[in-house]
Amino acid sequence: MTKVYGIPNCNTVKKAIDWLNEHQLPFEFYNYKKKAITAAKLQEWSKQFGWENLVNKAGTTYKKLQCEEKATITNETAAIELMIRQNSVIKRPIEESGTKRLKGFNEEEYAEMLLKK
Repeated sequence: MTKVYGIPNCNTVKKAIDWLNEHQLPFEFYNYKKKAITAAKLQEWSKQFGWENLVNKAGTTYKKLQCEEKATITNETAAIELMIRQNSVIKRPIEESGTKRLKGFNEEEYAEMLLKK
C-alpha cells in the first residue's frame, strides 16, 4: 500500500490524493501536522533525495524564515533540525510504495511507480 506524507491543505498533496482516488489505489495518509515526522524518516528520505531537495525553498514557510536562519541550513543535520521544527518546509508530498519513493507530484512518475506491475 502506498503511504503519502504531507499536510492536507497543500495543493500538491491534494492533486496526489485525487490522482490516487481516480485510479482507485489504496493509500494511507500521514499528516505530519498532526503526527510529527521523525528525524530517522527525514534521514532516510535525505539518502534517497538529498537533503537539499527535501527543503521546499519555494514555499512560504521557508520564505518567511529570517536570512540568518536560512544561512545556517548548510548540511543535512541543520536541514533535518529545521524540518522537524517547521514541518511545513518539507517538500511534499513524499510517497512510499514498497521500496520505491517519490517526492512531489508528477502524473507520469505516479503511473510508472504505482500502475506498472
